[in-house]
Amino acid sequence: MWNQNYDPLGWWPLSTLVSALPVLTLFFVLLVLRKRVWVSALCGMVMAIILAAALFHMPAPLIAAAGVNGFVFGFFRIAWIVIASIYLYNVSVETGQFQVMKESIAGLSSDRRLQVILIAFCFGAFLEGTGGGGAPVAIAGSFLIGLGFPHFQAATLCLLANTAPVAWGGVGNPIRVLNGVTGLPIHELNAMVGRILPPFSFILPAWLVVTMVGWRRALEVLPALLVSGASFAAMQFYWSNYQETGLVDIVAAIFSLLVMVAFLRLWKPRHLMEEGEGERTIELRAHGLGAVLKGWSPFALASVFIFLWALPGFSQYLKIPALTFPTPWLHNAVIRTAPVVPVPTPETASIDLNFFALPGTAVLLGAFLAALVLGIGVGRALRLLGQTFRQLVPSMLAISFMVGLAYVTRYSGMDTVMGLSLTRTGWIYPFFGTLLGWLGVALTGTDAGSNALFGNLQKVTAEQIGISPVLMTSANSAGGVMGKMIDAQSIVVASTACRLEGREADVFKAVFWHSIVLASLVGLLVLVYAYVTPWVIPG
Repeated sequence: MWNQNYDPLGWWPLSTLVSALPVLTLFFVLLVLRKRVWVSALCGMVMAIILAAALFHMPAPLIAAAGVNGFVFGFFRIAWIVIASIYLYNVSVETGQFQVMKESIAGLSSDRRLQVILIAFCFGAFLEGTGGGGAPVAIAGSFLIGLGFPHFQAATLCLLANTAPVAWGGVGNPIRVLNGVTGLPIHELNAMVGRILPPFSFILPAWLVVTMVGWRRALEVLPALLVSGASFAAMQFYWSNYQETGLVDIVAAIFSLLVMVAFLRLWKPRHLMEEGEGERTIELRAHGLGAVLKGWSPFALASVFIFLWALPGFSQYLKIPALTFPTPWLHNAVIRTAPVVPVPTPETASIDLNFFALPGTAVLLGAFLAALVLGIGVGRALRLLGQTFRQLVPSMLAISFMVGLAYVTRYSGMDTVMGLSLTRTGWIYPFFGTLLGWLGVALTGTDAGSNALFGNLQKVTAEQIGISPVLMTSANSAGGVMGKMIDAQSIVVASTACRLEGREADVFKAVFWHSIVLASLVGLLVLVYAYVTPWVIPG
């Protein structure tokens, strides 16, 4: 048994600064020294290990177990779906169907601005809702590149688009995690998040296009931006407030996509933006319905498998209980203490090796089946999978080191030290508490991870200062989604999928200020809900 210490230096500002050193080391090596992201993540993890041992006096076996736990989680939960997503893309290219797909999208609209909305926003939100885990950025980014978008632009736009849907990613997993760690009613949490994020879903298409081409060219497609944002936001609000948790993103994305398809049959921009400087021209062909369905078959099969894997009634048969077990030396050995929890509470730790139940396996099976149906053959499909593995070795290392770092900081208490510093802000805590969720996602790489890390802390702090715990725990998730675009795992996924290995620092700098501004806007809205319009809060 080892108790976490949230002020090892006896002065919370200094303890907070030292606790931030692993993350600061990572970004220093990445942005200043401009080393590869896996080298940066390794340096950050080494710093976390040194601090955990020397400053926090965490026993060496616990540090080692936390690092191994992070490695396993990073490969199975994150790297695996990246591998599967890139393999899916490679299969579609190898069979020639990717050309048909991009031509069918271009057939809806050859305008670059509208293609971004259809693919990065609508299709990306669907992928986030069904599986998440990097698939929206990896697949949508590859899609945009196939349409002729510059690689760097494709990466940054897909990172920006993968924000507002993240709170319901993986069939609503972040909301379920929030319910599990706080004990608050899941329908109230779902509804509250559904009252924070829809305004940002509404503006997100415009934000994307303005980022891409500036205000003047964005205003030329304003009707389409309003239709896509309003349709998605309206369905996101309705489903989260009056239906259930799991299908919020999926239903909103499909609804918005269908509305956009119908709208684009009635309306066209006066001035098309078909290609820009630095973009390559693609030759378009018309295709019949059968050819289009065949072209989309790899992604359609993968989506069907993802959706099937997400159904509890089916996924339960894919899980072998013996493959989920407590992490040796770590499970219940770390004790969380006040003020994070009201009474000393052991921190659980488990390793889940249920390979067949993973979303990445669903994508991989869909891609492999599509390869066979489209005539590649077993041998050729397996060789393509091997090529994909070799291509992604640096990314797998980066993800493993990054999640290893996150797990060491989590179990040593370093990330909690940083979080607690934001709870000292008094009446303006609703704003900074929202940024705490943003910090959590930036550190852990997932909204669910941030909710697991800071959800109960948000509840305890809200009760202490007399505001709604439902609001602040929901704000943790809603603010967290804006940190998704800057966490190192997402940067790795975007850079790998968009063929930008070695330019991770440039991608990070391009999206960082968007992340800060959007997270601050969420915080301001939460501040309004807390003190000006508390009647908005359910319960």
